[in-house]
Amino acid sequence: LLFFRPRTSPRLLCVATQQKNPGQNVEEEQSQSPGEQKAEASPAEKVLGEEKARLEEQLKEVTDKYKRALADAENVRQRSQKLVEEAKLYGIQSFCKDLLEVADILEKATESVPKEEIKDENPHLKSLYEGLVMTEVQIQKVFKKHGLLRLNPVGAKFDPYEHEALFHAPMEGKEPGTIALVSKIGYKLHGRTLRPALVGVVKDA
Repeated sequence: LLFFRPRTSPRLLCVATQQKNPGQNVEEEQSQSPGEQKAEASPAEKVLGEEKARLEEQLKEVTDKYKRALADAENVRQRSQKLVEEAKLYGIQSFCKDLLEVADILEKATESVPKEEIKDENPHLKSLYEGLVMTEVQIQKVFKKHGLLRLNPVGAKFDPYEHEALFHAPMEGKEPGTIALVSKIGYKLHGRTLRPALVGVVKDA
């Protein structure tokens, strides 16, 4: 008896081998470099990537300009607000200076009245003196209401920002650099010197 043995074609053997070792193909694909796995980008993808980078750069520039504009606007707002506040505080500065002369005259008038003459026997002089004093007190209240305060620095240290020295003289028992005499009262408007006090300053003997 003769036995028939079919012959297997080479093509079938190749297919069978591939089916038998599927993991080998996966390992071969994984072992390939990323550059080999990924096909080269198409021209359209390159253009889109460049356009994206350009738009991101433009967005960054616009954002920076916007932030700078906001900061500049805030600085302008703060400066304008400060100017308005200063105008409110110091807008009456010239008017106050004119009123200071009136206050000086009232002060000199009350000081010139002899205190021994102010008595019931001289009712007219007494009434006049009391009226001057009341007027002086009232004008000082108005000054204080609007932030205008007197500077009468007797015994204080000399401050060139608040005082103007008329003379320097040695005085026994007085510390050098202190104010011994105030010739004219000074005034400050909201903390700013409106008129320095005219003073005499003690110096070393």
